[in-house]
Amino acid sequence: MNPLTQALGPLFKQHQPDWLALYRDIHQHPELSMQETRTAGLVEQRLRAMGFEVTAGIGVTGVVGVLRNGDGPVVMLRADMDALPMAEDTGLPYASTATARDADGNTVPVAHSCGHDLHVTWLIAAAQVLASARDTWHGTVLVVFQPGEEVAQGARAMVADWDAHGLPHADVVLGQHVMVGAAGTVNHRSGVILAAADSLQVTLHGRGSHGSQPQTSIDPVVMAASTVLRLQTIVSREISPLDSAVLTIGALQAGTKENIIPDKATLKLNMRTYDERVREHMLDAIHRICRAEATASGAPQPPDFENLSRYPLTENDAAAAARVAEAFHAEFGDDAREAQRASASEDFSEFGRAWKVPYVFWFIGGTDPATYARAVAEGNVRTIPSNHSPRFAPVLEPTFEVGARAMLTAAAAWLCKPA
Repeated sequence: MNPLTQALGPLFKQHQPDWLALYRDIHQHPELSMQETRTAGLVEQRLRAMGFEVTAGIGVTGVVGVLRNGDGPVVMLRADMDALPMAEDTGLPYASTATARDADGNTVPVAHSCGHDLHVTWLIAAAQVLASARDTWHGTVLVVFQPGEEVAQGARAMVADWDAHGLPHADVVLGQHVMVGAAGTVNHRSGVILAAADSLQVTLHGRGSHGSQPQTSIDPVVMAASTVLRLQTIVSREISPLDSAVLTIGALQAGTKENIIPDKATLKLNMRTYDERVREHMLDAIHRICRAEATASGAPQPPDFENLSRYPLTENDAAAAARVAEAFHAEFGDDAREAQRASASEDFSEFGRAWKVPYVFWFIGGTDPATYARAVAEGNVRTIPSNHSPRFAPVLEPTFEVGARAMLTAAAAWLCKPA
């Protein structure tokens, strides 16, 4: 064990009930992206009590704690705080029943169905250990609680605010995410670990008419249906089988009544890629196909395109990832495993990209080990409720302790001198 995880042992026994109470509190009171004021307040209060220099309101609701402890590297540890606009269906006694107004003014249910409540609590626990065990490490720690990961806004907003508040830049940026996988395991990877993601809204324009007189219309519903089918051929016919990509049309909205042909139809789509060349080709193909289908339908004007969000590729620095992997294997033994790259996306890498410093991101398993082993044996891992499922509910132990240990282990690889 490294000095920081050794320090975690007695503190864990003392503080685990309080930390898990914080987790349940945040879980019951989730907040939408860029609205995380209550969560940020809880974080700020605790960091100040630990002795961190705290700056709040970075990137709207972000919180940064700085702990200076002599000469040494500047290490950033990051957690995201936001929840999702969806209803929870876990049956947990502390399940969320919260609602909130989204950015469009609609009242929506809100739930921590991606695990960010656990991320916040992990980082609070790590911060408390770092503050309590200053004799074991040297350098400067930045604990960063980020808003708006789910809408790809929070990291960029924090980076844009950073220098104006006189905050130091990190020498290395570290982060983790709870995922489906055996609880107790830590899953790391060098190079690409998460996909880039682009979300677009496409508005197809037609000419409305009475449903009994289709000859007087240019039907955007038919146009949209043809477009959806043709968009599926981008991955199946334009991307090499040796490359990986995903294209999903998540919404098709048109019309209000069965006997009215509407004026327009709207598609919302999302794509995931692991290579910038593939990404550019897919974006070009989406535009080409949408315009061509509109032309083929005799549309009165070309489609409108709106970029909804953009997540960069998460590509771990090779040298820094090797350093983290070595520390994980020393700490966790066989429970430290090499991860497969995932098609999910994150804005975590915005910090490292902006400052041109290495970053490392990894996964913590959150599934009951017996449940996961049985699903693997039966070939049914896909049936386990995953992130963004209304039934996603990580088992709290050993997930919580392992996540706190993993964060401290990675930080120690820079902050603690080898014995």
